[in-house]
Amino acid sequence: MPVALALLSAAAIAFFYSRGNLCYYGDAEAHLDIARRIVDSRTPGYDQVGVVWLPLPHWAMLPLVRYDRLWINGLAGAIPSGVAFVIGACFLFAAARRIFADTAAALAATALWALNPNVLYLQSIPMTESLCAACLLALVYFTVRFAQTQGMGAAIGAGLAACAGTLTRYEIWFVLPFAALYILIAARRRRIASTATFCAVAAAGPLFVLFHHWYLTGDALAFYRGPYSPRSIQHGADYPGYHNWAEAFHYYAAAAQLCAGTVLAVAAVAGTAVALYRRAFWPLAMLALPGAFLIWAMYSTGGTPIFLPTLKPFSYYNSRYGLAVLPLLALAAAALVTIAPARIRAWAAILLVLAAVAPWALHHSPSNWVTWEESRVNSESRRAWTAQAVDYLKPRYLRGTGILGEAGDLRGVYREAGIPLREVFNVDNGLPFDAAILRPELFLHEQWIVTQGGGKAQTASMRAGLRGKEYTLVKQIIVKDAPVIEIYRR
Repeated sequence: MPVALALLSAAAIAFFYSRGNLCYYGDAEAHLDIARRIVDSRTPGYDQVGVVWLPLPHWAMLPLVRYDRLWINGLAGAIPSGVAFVIGACFLFAAARRIFADTAAALAATALWALNPNVLYLQSIPMTESLCAACLLALVYFTVRFAQTQGMGAAIGAGLAACAGTLTRYEIWFVLPFAALYILIAARRRRIASTATFCAVAAAGPLFVLFHHWYLTGDALAFYRGPYSPRSIQHGADYPGYHNWAEAFHYYAAAAQLCAGTVLAVAAVAGTAVALYRRAFWPLAMLALPGAFLIWAMYSTGGTPIFLPTLKPFSYYNSRYGLAVLPLLALAAAALVTIAPARIRAWAAILLVLAAVAPWALHHSPSNWVTWEESRVNSESRRAWTAQAVDYLKPRYLRGTGILGEAGDLRGVYREAGIPLREVFNVDNGLPFDAAILRPELFLHEQWIVTQGGGKAQTASMRAGLRGKEYTLVKQIIVKDAPVIEIYRR
């Protein structure tokens, strides 16, 4: 099984790589940039991981992102994501086999998840969904194993999976107390020791993150209320589902259906009754928790909005959040296999998987995969101006002359042009950057400035001109529905 999954993952990565899709998502570009900055920056080091996202996905890229070619083509982020996909699928198979005591049902659950094109796309690019799923599925496996064996090793394994998950995505923070409660209830001996062991190992993740944020910003809760938190980025806008439970559930359910496909969603509803009859209460509950967290976040903060092409405002944003419950749907649907007579369960599993995969195969264009289409639509203008900026800079930029730049979407220009990040001076370099913006006549020594209209770098160019250090606008890039990109040269 691991070999087949690895081949499937590699084939998907090769497919999307050949189409140039690895960095369509702006977040994928950002994850690559963060990992690269740790080893390649004016100020490289630990603090470059920042506080925008949790650190584990970026640490996973470090062995590869230091190689220029793998950074430039995006594979430095795609490969760790693919490895996490294989690990997650193996844990799903192992958990399902323990839950249902049936190999055919376990194979069906694994195939229903692993053959989903939205899953295959997200596991092929530098995103966090694949690693988060691996951690969650490992947690399900070890908690189920603990309930069956009462082994301390299973409690430790569950704690390690939970700890890794809390360093990947915040949904797993929400899962922690429920997992601890389950260990406490499921333990038939050494109850306190098992629960305390799990809690001690799992809590290391959140405690580290709180310390990490305090160390970098002075505020342990910067991820919640800081300038880069979802709440701050969304500016308290009234998004669908905000203070409306029914609407939040409706939008999330629609996202899940678009990600999973109608056949799997229907099969999961039917299979849930079978899974509950077989007393798979805990696995279903745990796999439902990430989705519940996202619905709660939509309702309570508005910081995680979901926009879908089928619902107002008929656009794309965060549709991939629907993938959080795909393991739940796959496991629930696979329970249907167990009601077939033992001699034909393998055929029942094959028919179930074929029924779920057939619509994707019949409509095989990536434009029918909501996560891919979201990344294409939302990156169209960014890719257009990035290509123009790269075409201008790449043949003209000389190593060592330096660029005063900005973070954000401009990071893709430097990657695609093959310009090392140590050549780029921006806000990620802290106080020296602020000094260059405020007193460019003293601290600005770069020959080039690349900026979005109205950005800090543009302000620096104007101040420098007023104080005897002239920068000339040599390229202006105007693309529909995008900020103006300006390139200056001294």
